[in-house]
Amino acid sequence: MRNINDRPEQTHSYMDNRYSTKNHFASLGQLSYFVHRNQGNQSSGVTFTLLGFSDYTDLQLPLFLVFLIIYTVTVVGNLGMIVIIRINPKLHTPMYFFLSHLSFVDFYYSTVVTPKLLENLVVADRTISFTGCIMQFFFACICVVTETFMLAVMAYDRFVAVCNPLLYPVAMSQKLCCLLVTSSYSWGIVCSLIFTYFLLELSFRGHNIINNFVCEHAAIVAVSYSDPYISQMIILVSATFNEISSLMIILTSYVFIFITIMKMTSTRGRHRTFSTCVSHLTAITIFHGTILFLYCVPSSKSSWLMVKVASVFYMVFIPMLNPLIYSLRNKDVKATIQKLIHTKLFCYKM
Repeated sequence: MRNINDRPEQTHSYMDNRYSTKNHFASLGQLSYFVHRNQGNQSSGVTFTLLGFSDYTDLQLPLFLVFLIIYTVTVVGNLGMIVIIRINPKLHTPMYFFLSHLSFVDFYYSTVVTPKLLENLVVADRTISFTGCIMQFFFACICVVTETFMLAVMAYDRFVAVCNPLLYPVAMSQKLCCLLVTSSYSWGIVCSLIFTYFLLELSFRGHNIINNFVCEHAAIVAVSYSDPYISQMIILVSATFNEISSLMIILTSYVFIFITIMKMTSTRGRHRTFSTCVSHLTAITIFHGTILFLYCVPSSKSSWLMVKVASVFYMVFIPMLNPLIYSLRNKDVKATIQKLIHTKLFCYKM
């Protein structure tokens, strides 16, 4: 299979992230407008308390240590993956370009959720302001939707690489790669703005208790003083569309990949080709499996603990697992890590 590194003049431009910065600041401006407009229509002093795992007082310190370790691994793993991809020219290909953005989204998602979770495990006051809660919800939504379609984009990339290897450098051009990544971020921002807008149309008063460790939609609308039907329908329809459309892209891509692999006469060739997709398939299974599980959990008071546990896995564990999944099975990534370790040891001995 031809390697995209055959065209070195385009190599470093795959690592350009400036387009996402513009979208980020534009979304901040829109969110600020929505929040301030909503606060003008409501009573002042609206706050929320995130119950989290406060019912389990004996587990507060052990949970804090566990989540702190997970967050540390998440930050080091995802930022390390981005650095490794940038410093190794062999990894300046579309597949790793998408992977670097997946790592960024996972890092950002974990940073939006986990620090507040850690704080609430060690302090008595678990209050979060109205603005802080809406901001957390807004940025978490961006990350979820963006990652959903980033995984679909990566499935399409594997489809082109396996089914059309000779056309891969042309088909997955720099322009197309940037367009696919920009579209994922942009759609995440659009969805999040829509969800947040309809959420802010609801009325909230005084102090409210959220039975979760994060400001997620179902928990927020549960304490509103307005009819949340429209907001709930908007997020249900949008979430269903995002899940089905992304899964259709993924399943279609892997059906063609499977057919192509089955047509190969060499057993070694089949194994080698399939091994390039194993990491991505693992990440997809974990991510979408957790989403579908949350869809199937019945909406009742008795299921809140199950929702919390699934949400922890979805929001805290998955961002940590992705860099581990992609690095442990990748020879180029492992070789770069070993080279960095040896370089550091050499400099230390000097």
